[in-house]
Amino acid sequence: MWKQLVALARGHTHEAGQGIVDRNALVILRQQIRDCAEAIATARKAIANAVAQNSQEAQQYERLAARIDDLETRTIAALEQGRNELAREAAETIGLLEAEKGASEQAQKNFEVEIARLKRTVTASEKRLRDLQRGQRIASATDTTQRLRETGAGTTLSTLRDAEKTLSRLRARQTRIEAAASALEEMEQSGDPGALSEKLAAAGCGAPLKTSADAVLERLSKRMNGAQ
Repeated sequence: MWKQLVALARGHTHEAGQGIVDRNALVILRQQIRDCAEAIATARKAIANAVAQNSQEAQQYERLAARIDDLETRTIAALEQGRNELAREAAETIGLLEAEKGASEQAQKNFEVEIARLKRTVTASEKRLRDLQRGQRIASATDTTQRLRETGAGTTLSTLRDAEKTLSRLRARQTRIEAAASALEEMEQSGDPGALSEKLAAAGCGAPLKTSADAVLERLSKRMNGAQ
């Protein structure tokens, strides 16, 4: 029984922990992406350092080659002069320098191999990071949409329906107000003889009640012609 109780407690703990992870998956993903970006930035710095070291090694190789060439020339001169002991000493130094030159050449090859490997790794990692970033953006948008759907049957859609009803009532009220205003205006005009006369005159029934601009211009033209 005790083992079962322990297993049950561990199971609850695991499921509770897994639930927390699931609920905060986007937060965890964003942090993991930041960690990946930092790791890639560190790798790029490592490549830059390796390239700099390789450049220094290449310069060292060139210096060793120049020293060996110079010593070989001088050793030949010593042999020609019969100074064999001095030539032997120079030859021993040349041997040491050639060993250093060989080690430098091998170091350059190692650097080149490592730099190429690091560059491939960083390039592949950057591509995967971009894929992750795109996936994270899509997952974030999907999560927002799903949260809207999950709450849609409750608060969100209920609020939308309430807002639609409020808008419908507002429009109906505005329509009633406009209709009442129009009806009132018509009632006022129908009970006003002056308004009725203006309406008939505007329709061309009888003499106009207001002097039009054309009539004023015609009268002034006649006055001007008469004065002439």
